[in-house]
Parts: sequence; C-alpha cells; structure tokens
Amino acid sequence: MTTHPDVQFLDRASPPHISTLILLAGMAALAMNIFLPSLPAMTRYFDTDYRVMQLSVALFLGMNAVMQLLIGPLSDRYGRRPVLLWSIGLFTLASLGCVLATSIEVFLAFRMGQAVIVAGIVLSRAVVRDTTPQDLAASKIGYVTMGMSLVPMMAPAAGGVLQGTFGWQGSFWLMVILGAALFALTWADLGETATERSSSFAAQFADYPELFRSRRFWGYAMTATFASGAFFAYLGGAPWVGTEVFGLGPTALGAFFGAPAVGYLIGNGLSGRFSVRFGINTMALTGTLICSLGMAISLVVFANGYGSALSFFGLTISVGLGNGLILPNATSGMLSVRPHLAGTASGIGGAIMIGGGAGLSAISGAILEAETGATVLVAIMLTSSLLGVASMIYVIRRARDVGFG
Repeated sequence: MTTHPDVQFLDRASPPHISTLILLAGMAALAMNIFLPSLPAMTRYFDTDYRVMQLSVALFLGMNAVMQLLIGPLSDRYGRRPVLLWSIGLFTLASLGCVLATSIEVFLAFRMGQAVIVAGIVLSRAVVRDTTPQDLAASKIGYVTMGMSLVPMMAPAAGGVLQGTFGWQGSFWLMVILGAALFALTWADLGETATERSSSFAAQFADYPELFRSRRFWGYAMTATFASGAFFAYLGGAPWVGTEVFGLGPTALGAFFGAPAVGYLIGNGLSGRFSVRFGINTMALTGTLICSLGMAISLVVFANGYGSALSFFGLTISVGLGNGLILPNATSGMLSVRPHLAGTASGIGGAIMIGGGAGLSAISGAILEAETGATVLVAIMLTSSLLGVASMIYVIRRARDVGFG
C-alpha cells in the first residue's frame, strides 16, 4: 500500500478528510429516505396509487445495483476522483429534474437518475481501502458509516418538516443544494487515491473469475444482502404501515421512521471500536443474530395482538444495530478477499446487496394490506435476517477450511 502524508483538510495532495468520506456516503443515504414521509402526499399530487409511488424506492434501489456494477470497474480503470465528481454532478441535475417533474413517469425517470449518487458509498469504501491497512479498514469503514448513519436518523424527520412547510418538492430542492455543495467539497479535498490502475476493461474482466470463484466473497456478499434486506423491506413498507395502519401524519412518521438509524449509529460505533479486537467474522455474526432476535420479538408481539407504532418502530432499532455491526465488517471482508480488485468488489458486492434490497422493497410495498397490518412486513424482515445468520455461519466455516481464522 502506498504511504500517504498526514491528512490535511482541503488538500488534495493528502488523503481525504474523514468528514468528506462521511458526507459522500451520507448523501446517498439522504437521497434514499429523506422524501419518504412525503410518499402519501406525492401519491395524491401525481394522481396515482401507493404501489406506483412506492416504485420511487424500489426503482432507485434497482438502479443503485446497476450503477454499482459500473462504478467499481470505472473507478479501478479511471480513478476514484473523476468518477465521484461526475456522479455528484449528475445527481444534482437529476434532483432538479425530480423537482420539475409534472408526471409520475417523468418523476420516476429522474428518480432513477438520482441513483448515480451511490458512487459516494461505493467509492468512500474503496478510498478507505486505498489508504488504510487491511486490518484497520473495517474499523475506519465503521467510523465512516457511523457518521453517515446520522443522516438516515435525521433525514426522515427533516423530510416530514419540509413536507409540512414546502410540500414534497422541499426535500428535492434540499438535495439540489446539498449536491452542489458536495461537488465543491469533493473537488477541493479529494485527490486521486487509486495508485494502481487497470490497464484496460478487458484486463479487469479477465480478473473477474478470480473474484467470483471466492466462496468467502459470496458469503460476505450474501450476509450483507440478507441482513440489509430487512432494512430495505422496511423502507418499502414502513411508510404505508405508519400512515395506513397506525394513522401517523408526515411529521410523526418522519420522527418514528428514523428509529433504525439510532441502532445503526450505535452498531457502527461498536464496529469502529471493536472490529480489530474481535475480528470481522465475530462482529458480523453478532449483528445477524441481533437483527433476527429483534424481528422475532416483534412478530410475537403482533401475533398476540399487542402491536403498536411504538413496538413496530422501536424494535426496528435492532435491525439498525445489527446492520451497523454487519455492513462494515462484511464489506471489509469482501474488499480484502482480492485487494487489487477493491473497487470492483465494492461495486459488485454493493450491487448484489442493493439488488436484493430492491426486490424486497418492491415485494413489501406490493403485498401489504390493511387486513394483515404490519405482521407480513415483520415476517419478511425476520426471514431476511435469518438468511443472513445462515450466510455468516457459512463464511466462518469456509474461513476455517481455508485457514483464515
């Protein structure tokens, strides 16, 4: 690994400041959920039904998956900096397009365009791997995502306030403004960190079988996919549950909706502090068990007729806590299996995770009905969490077989 000078803020000759990496990842999180309290109002504005409006979540996630397949290889070939700058610029323009949309079809097209900001998540992780030794990468990723987790904690509440004050367009105007500011910050602070470049895309693709043959890579990827799948199912179904089942208004829904982010903040802090001490596999397995336990308790509560807004949203803190333990550690595992393909591994692994999440988000939004209340959504989240446990157990057994702990 190349040795870098000490970090100097707004100096492209040094590694980027951690606050820049947090903001890059945080913008992607903001775009994902700040507008969710506005979904009922947007359904009325575009004269459509909730299943169609909810596609603004599922299509965004699906396009995220596609973008990650491209962003990782592009950054390995051309560098992290140019790919990030182009992505932020296109995101800002797509956000403006969402504001100006006059039909649901146009809005959804620009909403899919916003997904290019996923480069902030993919490449903030790759930059950490470029500039940080392997044994510390999970810890630093944990700190980056701990800071990032403040965004989804506050964004829904902010979105509820913006909805009440400016209507649904308020959240998208905020994304336009913040996108322009992030472009300026990235231009000033983030120099190129990928010191080794692929000679061509053909050379990159020739290395793909090496990555794809790694069972540990797939195990880490599926752990992240199933564990975070519980959260993506929540994104797709919770606005409907909060509004239609529990009768919450936009402001109250925004306040409740950020509950998983509280756990995510704590989980990422624990990852940053303890991943080096206990190892990434132990931390990730613990996270999958916490997700599953919380959703199992929630399902029992609803099955016995005691479910409420407080129990539903409160127990989703366990999903955030579990994901805060899982994602930094599983991501570090994916990127460390083949370090010379870190950008590609980040993109492919993220695409697998987000693609699975898009499917669960669409399913949860489509099958929820007033008769079933929140029970079906909780059952989907529990099933996904348990599959995460199984995937992580497989990784641990495979690591022992090949001599990695």
